[in-house]
Amino acid sequence: MFAGPPDRSRGRRCRFALLYALLACVPTIAAATAEEHEATSKLTLDAERSRADFEVKVLWLIGVHGRFGQVHGTVTLDRFHGTVVADALIDVNTITMRNRSYEDWVKSDEFFAVRQYPQIHFVSDSFPIERLSNGGEITGTLSLRGIDRRVTMEVERSDCPDAIASACPVEANGTIRRSEFGMKSRRGTLSDKVDLQFSIYLAAAIPAQDHAK
Repeated sequence: MFAGPPDRSRGRRCRFALLYALLACVPTIAAATAEEHEATSKLTLDAERSRADFEVKVLWLIGVHGRFGQVHGTVTLDRFHGTVVADALIDVNTITMRNRSYEDWVKSDEFFAVRQYPQIHFVSDSFPIERLSNGGEITGTLSLRGIDRRVTMEVERSDCPDAIASACPVEANGTIRRSEFGMKSRRGTLSDKVDLQFSIYLAAAIPAQDHAK
């Protein structure tokens, strides 16, 4: 049975209908993209109030405590996806301890080797924003003495109404093994574990025009 010539006008109508449907979606996609961009903000760490501490045990009993210098960096909040990424630089060259001899020792090549590696760098994986107030684990990459290792930090639960406000610190702690970062001396008297504690305050948001820098 002869079906007749194909109806090309129907094909053109279908193509035009599809094109119109796609064009109609463009404003929606653009609006969603703009909304996502506006929901992302970058906050700086307050270097004056934030602090980072460490402790290592001598003879597995006596804790030797030290405080790093200023903590710099940013916290990127993505409220559209409900996630956070922390990026922190810790000044090792200005460590303070109970006496000068301890400070010189931990700054030496035997420990932090600050002449060659003056900073410690930590970048977290993306984690849920509610973890800043509810607490929980965050993972990331710690760069120490030129060596990168995956580490896990424990964020403490906060009773503050807004844990990411400038008035409320984010408290976190974790443990690393110094031998994994090339610090292998005095294994008989000095613990391999180094405890880290952080108290982080946030400052004002970075202006939107700076995000692209």
